[in-house]
Amino acid sequence: MGKASKNTREERMNSMKYNKGKGMRAFAAAAAAVLALSASGCSFIDSLKGTNSDESEQSSTSDSASGSSTTSISDEALEVDAADLDTGYDESSSTTIALDGTSADISGDGAECEDGTLTISEAGTYILSGSFEGQIYVHSKGNEIQLVLNGVTVTNSDHAALLVDKAEKVTLTLEDGTTNTFSDGSEYTLVDSDDNTDGAIFSRADLTINGSGSLEVTGNYKHGIVSKDSLVITGGDITVSASSGGIYGKDSVKITDGNITVTAGSNGIRATNDEDSSLGYMSITGGTINVTATGDGIEAETALVIDGGDITVTTGGGSSNSSTNSDGSANSDWGTWDKGDMNMDIPGGGSGGGRGDMGGDFGAGDDSYTGASYTVSTSDVLVETSTDDSSDGETSAKAIKAGSSIEINGGTLTIDSSDDSLHSNGTISITDGTITASSGDDGAHADAELYISGGTIDITQSYEGIEGLCIYISGGDTSVVASDDGLNAAGGSDTGSTDRMGRDSFSTSSSGEYMLEISGGTLTVDADGDGLDSNGDLVVSGGTIYVSGPTNGGNGALDYGDGNVTAQITGGTIIAAGAVGMEEGFSDNSTQYNVLYDFSSTISAGTEFTVTDSSGNVILSYTFDKTYQSVVFSCEELVEGTYTVSAGDQSGEITISSICTSNSTSSGMGGGMGGMMR
Repeated sequence: MGKASKNTREERMNSMKYNKGKGMRAFAAAAAAVLALSASGCSFIDSLKGTNSDESEQSSTSDSASGSSTTSISDEALEVDAADLDTGYDESSSTTIALDGTSADISGDGAECEDGTLTISEAGTYILSGSFEGQIYVHSKGNEIQLVLNGVTVTNSDHAALLVDKAEKVTLTLEDGTTNTFSDGSEYTLVDSDDNTDGAIFSRADLTINGSGSLEVTGNYKHGIVSKDSLVITGGDITVSASSGGIYGKDSVKITDGNITVTAGSNGIRATNDEDSSLGYMSITGGTINVTATGDGIEAETALVIDGGDITVTTGGGSSNSSTNSDGSANSDWGTWDKGDMNMDIPGGGSGGGRGDMGGDFGAGDDSYTGASYTVSTSDVLVETSTDDSSDGETSAKAIKAGSSIEINGGTLTIDSSDDSLHSNGTISITDGTITASSGDDGAHADAELYISGGTIDITQSYEGIEGLCIYISGGDTSVVASDDGLNAAGGSDTGSTDRMGRDSFSTSSSGEYMLEISGGTLTVDADGDGLDSNGDLVVSGGTIYVSGPTNGGNGALDYGDGNVTAQITGGTIIAAGAVGMEEGFSDNSTQYNVLYDFSSTISAGTEFTVTDSSGNVILSYTFDKTYQSVVFSCEELVEGTYTVSAGDQSGEITISSICTSNSTSSGMGGGMGGMMR
């Protein structure tokens, strides 16, 4: 199957300007087809990977399942404009506003204050300072506004503290050395029935936050910072604490810098547009981001791209709140995340489970409200947690989540999640960066293809470590600890937890379309279920692989599908150990010599396994942290001849005379029976 060109990726990475990940954005002009691979399966990714950034910015395709048209997201859309980085202003031509209680001292044009409402109606720069009880209201159709926050405290007891009702774009510039605070009340008085204002800072226009000062936002009613268009953050020390969502942008969210801390009763940072497949995306290229959320941590309705930054995410109480119990059974209490159980300091009240946030045009103003005026309080609204797209409609507390694709090309991610640590309803691609994840469910899940070509990935706890419709590993350093399968192409439980709420779906159901392929990198797996499991073909053509597989005979270090599928090795190094009973070796269509060897009895944990040639040279060695009895091994140095296999006080000679050699009598054994054991 086609793979992305390494040279093309490197060339595009080198040509990037501000956004390091600006190139390599072939965001599936056929993203909808990725989600409906019932006909094409993994072969669809060949055309996806063949797409490059030089193609039309607005190419589109029709989803045969839904009849909808899906438009690609261009590289240009992910860029941050120079104006978003510009924190400068001309003080002499700016309007200065000194806030005081419910009034303001205004010097300049474009603003007026009356009865606790400061209205800004003209284009220009406004320098604000002081404390205010009421609302800053921007109503300037078609104009760009810069608000320089120079030590501002704004509190509104019954609506948004800052409301951008009309403007082309508003920029909040945080003056260096200042602290600026915005908070709303736990009850909103909404005058119009279509008023969906639901954040302490709420904008119906594009919103940019830059500068080096501090911004503290408390969303007592619902959300902290909301833009109903695009949201850009290029600097500042930003702290958001919200009863519901932390930082939301509808059309897009772009973060290039800043120190951002979010504590949220539902989702942390989110791009919400699920109506237009060319929107609803998020890019992170820098900054320090710390999210603690009851629901999903960082989520994009379409594409999520991470090219840099230091990102820490905790969701749903962390991985200790897992989908399975210590005995492997399903945890019936998992899946309804109530912020009251999360030990999180969140304003407001209410509970966070049982109702799903269906995405799209979030807000309190919906069709259920009528009349000239009414009051909505936090206690009337269930805090939403994001709804997973699986058929059972369960709520979600995933750390990094996207509707069509996740790309991680750099940065440092530290994740402690109750639900999946990485989750895409389409594809996942990891080319670089450092990811450390502890998951109460899956470490990384993709409904479609999952690619790893670089970076360092350490999944320290998971149910299934890495799963996708097809999995391709061509580079990087990956380590996985899983209570079920380590790597699994197309899913399925091997430890009996088929009823667990965290189970995920895939894009197709034909086993002939599944694939687990390892062609490079270093992979270390510790799994209680199968170590490497493909419900279709398993192919190893390169890389270095160590598998500490199951200690029970119901699973194997290697497992692959039934029927016309194979486990083929043509290159690389593998030592995969597990119990006897369902052990499998490689198939006889392999081209590299390989052995499936069963010892006469179980080997203790911490015992070194070695393979020595007839001259006494150690060809392979590895020390497993778990007990084992069966080992599959292969490397390019293995040729026809006699070898000694040893572990502790057990030792035996093997004579290899054909590609596959085995002494196993297991009913689950795969591979040929060539060679001789004694």
